[in-house]
Amino acid sequence: MRIGELAERFDLAPHVLRHWESMGLLAPAARVNGRRRYTADHVIRVLTIIRAKAAGMSLEQIREVITVSGRAERQALLQRHHDELERRLAEITASKALIEHLMRCTADDFTHCPSYRRLAETAPGIQDFQELQTGDCVV
Repeated sequence: MRIGELAERFDLAPHVLRHWESMGLLAPAARVNGRRRYTADHVIRVLTIIRAKAAGMSLEQIREVITVSGRAERQALLQRHHDELERRLAEITASKALIEHLMRCTADDFTHCPSYRRLAETAPGIQDFQELQTGDCVV
């Protein structure tokens, strides 16, 4: 397929694929009459890059995972990225719990909610907001 077809398949601009090629993320396509021609392997690689970006990896980190030699080295890199995703998921879960509590909070000003104030004044980290319970808000 041509560069425009591959880009369109993933709702990307063609220059993004050219950039990824220049960074070593995407193998240069074979050229037919001067035009890039992409294969099913390119489709898989683009999908891999998009998913890795969605997971929060930088293009440099993606290149490192793609180009690392050896299964053990790749597994170690992926484990570090996995650990970071777990940390981010915990933060997101805590933030979601806080927002859900605030949506149920009966206070006109949530900063006066005793549960919110207690946690805001004493909590060492965002994960402590997960402790909020529905009945904690008594205003």
